[in-house]
Amino acid sequence: MAQIDFQSRTGVWWTSDAWRIQDVRARAAELEELGYGSLFYGEAFGKESLTQAAALLGATERLVVGTGIANIHARDAKAAEAGGRTLSALHPGRFVLGLGVSHAPLVEGNAGTYAKPLTTMRDYLRRMDELSEKVEPGAPRPTRLLAALGPKMIELSGTAADGAHPYLITPEQTATTRELLGPDKWIVSEQAVALTTDRELGLRRAHQHLHMYSQLPNYRNSWLRQGFDESDLVVGGSDKLAEYLVAIGDAEAIAAHVRRHLDAGADHVVVQVLGDGLSDDPLPALREIAPALDL
Repeated sequence: MAQIDFQSRTGVWWTSDAWRIQDVRARAAELEELGYGSLFYGEAFGKESLTQAAALLGATERLVVGTGIANIHARDAKAAEAGGRTLSALHPGRFVLGLGVSHAPLVEGNAGTYAKPLTTMRDYLRRMDELSEKVEPGAPRPTRLLAALGPKMIELSGTAADGAHPYLITPEQTATTRELLGPDKWIVSEQAVALTTDRELGLRRAHQHLHMYSQLPNYRNSWLRQGFDESDLVVGGSDKLAEYLVAIGDAEAIAAHVRRHLDAGADHVVVQVLGDGLSDDPLPALREIAPALDL
């Protein structure tokens, strides 16, 4: 397997676009001290992904930083590869380049063209491989994970990348991903969490979180493959969908859900704390959850 030096089997997924980068760097350093093994973040409307990785890697010593995911429509393939090699040379074993095809409404809304996802990703990876070895000579290429939900993209994540970074999935889907990939590829599963024993509050946060995703075909198709049906795909998701995809409860309940992904074959799980808005600070919940995760 490609080298990733996770210090523990649980990390964090936090898109901090609404935060000043200096404050994000300070929180990344605290996550490292708490024992979390990674910080992954998305890329859709805000900060540029590779620049943010450089800032977070420079603020920490052991924390793995991962793009989860870098939108392949946002930068040329060779630019992504060159940037990733530079980060890998500076921080060996600590940078993960997660890549994804994004979604048609987001890509086309920014004047891009959303073509066949599998073909587009395969071609992008091929062009990355064409970058000359003279760029950062001797440095390892960045570890690549794909935002793989369907079986064909999961297969590609094993043949043309180093594994998968699935998002909004059940532990059962983690097991399916492991079965398709075999034992020698990375699986970093994302798990949304609502730290509360108030079920209604937890469901409200879960439905708010799922509101956008429930309107995107890629996720709707993924959930149908995972065994849900059209009645679960209402805007914001049904209560059933919400409770399967979001771990709601106290720290011990959340840790148990994380362990289900690990037992199903994930190498690493990144927890995404849900609050009431994008500017909410996830650190208080992450501090409370940390002891239950045995970091």
